[in-house]
Amino acid sequence: MSQCDGFIMTISVSIVEDDTKVRESLARLIDGSNGYRCVSEHESGESALQEIPKVKPNVILMDINLTGISGVECARRLKPLLPTTQIIMLTVYQNTEHIFNALAAGATGYMLKQTKPDELLVAVRDVNEGGSPMSSHIARKIVQSFQQKGQKEDETQSLSPREAQVIELLAKGYLYKEVADTMGVSYATVHTHIRHIYEKLQVRSRTEAVVKHLSQIRRSSETVPKAALLQN
Repeated sequence: MSQCDGFIMTISVSIVEDDTKVRESLARLIDGSNGYRCVSEHESGESALQEIPKVKPNVILMDINLTGISGVECARRLKPLLPTTQIIMLTVYQNTEHIFNALAAGATGYMLKQTKPDELLVAVRDVNEGGSPMSSHIARKIVQSFQQKGQKEDETQSLSPREAQVIELLAKGYLYKEVADTMGVSYATVHTHIRHIYEKLQVRSRTEAVVKHLSQIRRSSETVPKAALLQN
């Protein structure tokens, strides 16, 4: 579990990756960064299922394309055993089906393996603090998939201008700190806006909020009468 190291909360991380070089590189990154600690490394899903429940990490970095049990299946089996542990899928795939399968299995983040080291560390901290880190183009793929399937959402309260600005920045892939810096407000204020957004949109994660908000915008634009558009 997390522990305090001075004023910095140490995030415990387990790594599941069958490529030895990648796994060792990730472990060095985690252990060499202040506020992070690698508590276990696993070269297979089978090993992860046996050992990770014993160490109970805050976050798991999971390769989606493992030999043997896939990363998605491993995540699906681990989640009931570790309901508070957050799982970030690491992958080279941008396929929408892979993304949805991973999220449905219990993953709360989906990052490409070519993500820069500092951005990956921010993603680990973000997911541990309740976020759902995801690159902007992957978030866009999710939105497009929802639109194509014609998912219908319940009517919700309108977001305030500031809340709408927050959700738009999140849709572009901004992290909470970047949202705060861009809007010129405190980190705590951003979290307050996000809590209100979740309540109004009736969602529980950043990904759900982005998808629902952008889907509503798309539907609203499609219902504007043509005559009104011609007058503008």
